[in-house]
Order: sequence, then structure tokens, then C-alpha cells
Amino acid sequence: MAKQTKYIFVTGGVLSSLGKGIAAASIATLLKHAGLKVRILKADPYINVDPGTMSPLEHGEVFVTDDGAETDLDLGHYERFLDENLSQDNNFTTGKVYSSVIEKERRGDYLGKTIQVIPHIVGEIVRRIKKAGEGNDVLIVEIGGTVGDIEGLPFLEAIRAMRVELGRVNTMNIHLTLVPFIKVAGELKTKPTQHSVGELRRIGISPDMIICRSEMPLNRALKDKIALSCGVDKNCVIESPDSASIYQIPLAFLKQDILTPIAETLSLNKLEVDMSNWDSLVKRVIVPTNETTIAFVGKYIDLKESYKSLTEGIIHAGATLDTRISLKWVDSEKIEASNVDEIFRDVNGILVAGGFGSRGVEGKILAINYARMHKVPFLGICLGMQLAMVEFARNVLKLKNANSSEFDPQTEDPVIYLIDSFIDASGKKQIRTHKSPMGGTMRLGGYDCDVKKGSLLGKIYGEQKTIRERHRHRYEANPKYRAEFEKHGLIVCGESDGLIEAVELKNHPFFLGVQFHPEFTSRLVRPNPAILGFIEASIKNAR
Repeated sequence: MAKQTKYIFVTGGVLSSLGKGIAAASIATLLKHAGLKVRILKADPYINVDPGTMSPLEHGEVFVTDDGAETDLDLGHYERFLDENLSQDNNFTTGKVYSSVIEKERRGDYLGKTIQVIPHIVGEIVRRIKKAGEGNDVLIVEIGGTVGDIEGLPFLEAIRAMRVELGRVNTMNIHLTLVPFIKVAGELKTKPTQHSVGELRRIGISPDMIICRSEMPLNRALKDKIALSCGVDKNCVIESPDSASIYQIPLAFLKQDILTPIAETLSLNKLEVDMSNWDSLVKRVIVPTNETTIAFVGKYIDLKESYKSLTEGIIHAGATLDTRISLKWVDSEKIEASNVDEIFRDVNGILVAGGFGSRGVEGKILAINYARMHKVPFLGICLGMQLAMVEFARNVLKLKNANSSEFDPQTEDPVIYLIDSFIDASGKKQIRTHKSPMGGTMRLGGYDCDVKKGSLLGKIYGEQKTIRERHRHRYEANPKYRAEFEKHGLIVCGESDGLIEAVELKNHPFFLGVQFHPEFTSRLVRPNPAILGFIEASIKNAR
């Protein structure tokens, strides 16, 4: 008989963006370090099937799993904290739930019954939660949104039903709320938390633990007041303080002995953890010995959540190298020939991030040209690699009209072209792709990349013959120009089924473009080699 998975449900109250994802990931990290097999699931109440078609300005970053799922950015936090790959089973939305139920109804799976929120929609939510929990000691389920939102009601009903079915020994409810500090009164206020818990109780859920987000420390009397008014044990009121780094939160929870009430509620053995290595890395994040400055060139810099995995990947590399990475955010739309030298003269490295659409492209090309000509360490990711090839074609190969067909469908020299056009050298084999809901074809998820022996890419990946990284793009480097590129010093150093995955420049301290997104596999305890190599080169380039 399969062992019974324990479930921890994390809900949020008062307002959104309090950090449920970080709290869930922190608890998961502690449980994993205690020797348990742990997974996390994000259940999102929005009706979109997934965030893949959402604007970055709307939803922030789209995180991509190895199996090609476009997911909520919280899955990135989960992977970075747990240091494990998750899958499409670890994130679902209202859109996915209703789509699945409607498909079953159309097939006749319900034998002509009337389809209702209860039991059919709620039953589908429960089924997905249980599937994600299979084979694990503990599954942490983060319910997106805020208690009281109408779209979240089926999800809350699902976790209520699971507690009735599985019992208290196998389920635990953790509620994250805001305890605001009112400056005029000079007081922390508990009333929002009490009302939020009251809303939960109204629909039949009583929290076993309350995690309080606050910009000020909570004293013992205030915690006891929350425990008494919300009906939880005194040791089950936990602070989630404002911190210099999100990676401090597991340590803050551990200091408050959060694992003892969790173990008691779920009838687990005494949980003991060793977080010494984590603690050492966090100290190097907060108080590093060295410092270097990187120019981060992008077009969504007003909404930095769009680059969340990449900025976290830079932090991971900095922790390993004991260096604070100061990011100089550069809006690619504002880069011009007249100011490019002024913008980049004081940086030690230049990173050109990915993106979709033509806005800011010419500015990115100017940044790449500066990095190439001035021997500044450069890392181009996805579109950043493609534009490095466009820049090289225009200025070294003298193909003045070279471009990507994404930006100029009629270009005479499509250095970058649509993936739909690709057939490898054999003329037969097609690359694995995903069809997007908007009609385009994309490469999504993990792909193996063969690394050129003796290359810069090979060096930073420890001379592995094959590496595996994740993709999210529609356009590819055109192999038609490969011979000319290599003849003039831009070398193809990574390939996947004939596709150009990475290029590097000869006679340059560090000039690397990668078609994949290295940030998706970077972790605090295991930074991505491409990002780590770039940061290391930038540190050496202290000018």
C-alpha cells in the first residue's frame, strides 16, 4: 500500500503579494533538509490556462519547467529553494481545471449528468492536488490570490474537503496575513488578520498556523493576542519579517522553531535540520567581500519581476563568488550611438536579456557592439544571442541589412529566422516544438546541447560533452551563415539537433551568446555555469 502523503495548504489574506510563495518554499526547504521528500504545488485561480499568453507587464516572468510548461513565477522560487526540477503537475489554473472538466463532459465521461462546481470542478482540483502529491512525504499547496476573492472559492472548498477526507493528521492549514504598522498611531494592527481568519472560518477552514508579514517585529503579547483571537496555539504564530534577502526566510522560520508545530500537527517524527551551508551562502549574499557592476540591458526594466529568475541567478553567482553584483539597469530603448559610451564606461560586464518584439532592439545591438569592441565581458540570452549574431553580421560580415525575420520579414539576410523554417542538414528530421495557443510554434522546456570541446562554453560547464538547458522562443539562428560567422571568429560552441544553441567570440575575454535561458536552472546552492562564468569574468574585468 502506498504511503499517505501529508498536505500543507498555504492561503493568503488581507492583500496579495505578501510572499506566500516564499513562505511555502521556505517551509519546503526546511522539511527537505530534515530528510523528507517534499514537493510544492501552485494552484492559481485566474481563468487563463497558463501565463504563457500574458504580457510581462501583467503577470511578470513566465517560468518554464523542463517538460515545457509555462508556469507562474512562484515555481521558479520553488525550484531555486528546493534545488529540484518541477513539472507541469506542479502548477494549474482555473482555466486548466474547467478545460479538463468540459473536455470530459464532451466525451461523455460523466454519463449525461449535470456538471456543477461541486462535485465536478472541486473534484478535478482535488484530483490534481493528489496527483502532484503522489510518492512524496509532504506536498505543500499554495493557493493563489487572497481569501475572499470569488474566483478562489472552488480551491478553498477543495482543501476543506481534503481535510474532511484525509483527517487532521494528514492535512495542515497555514494562513499568511498582513499585520500592518500604522505610523500615525505608532501601532501594529491585528484586526486585518482577525477578519481574514474569520472569512476562512466562514467557509469551513480553520488555520492551524498563522504567518504574519510585517515591517516591524511582533512582540510576544501581540503574538499571543493573534493566537487567542484566531484560535491557534501560541507557538503557531510565526513572523515573516522584511528581510535583506528572500533566502533569509527559511533561517528566520527555523529560529522560531516552525518545524515543531508542523511535526506535531502532521504526526511526523522530530524534525532536525542542518542549514549551515545555506546560512553561509546567505551571509555572502548580504555581506559579501567584493563588488562588481553589471549593465543589465532590457526593455521591461520598469517591472523587474519580468526578469526574476535572471536577477536571482545573478545573486546565486554572487553568493558563490562572495561578491555583491550591483546591477545598472539600462533601458534598451534609450541607448543611442551618442550616449552608448557614457552608459557603459563604468561597468564591468554587459548582459543583454531576452524578450519578444522589436521595441528596444537597436539599443541592444549598440550595447552588444560596445561589449565586442571594448572587450567588456558579455552574456547574451535568447534574443541577446540572436542580436549578437545580427550585430556581427552587420559590422563584421558587412551585411548591412542583416536582421531577424521577427523584426523584418522581408530582410535580404535573415540571420535569425522562424523555427517553422528549420529542417536539419539531413533534410528530414524536424526539431521537437510546441504549438502556442496564439498560433505560433515555440521551443519550450529542456533540450540537450552538444558542447564544442575546448570552447569557452565547454570550460565554464566543466568540459561536459552534453548539457541540458531550457528554452522559450520561436526564432532560430540561420545555419546558412554559419561558415562565414566562424571564418571571421564568431564560433558555434553549442548545438542541438543541428540548431545553433550557443556562440562565442575568439580573442575576447568573455563573449558568449546562448539561445537557452540559463536562469531557469540556477539555484542558490548550485548557480548556473553560464551566469557564474560571466560574473567571474566581470569581476576580473574591474576597470
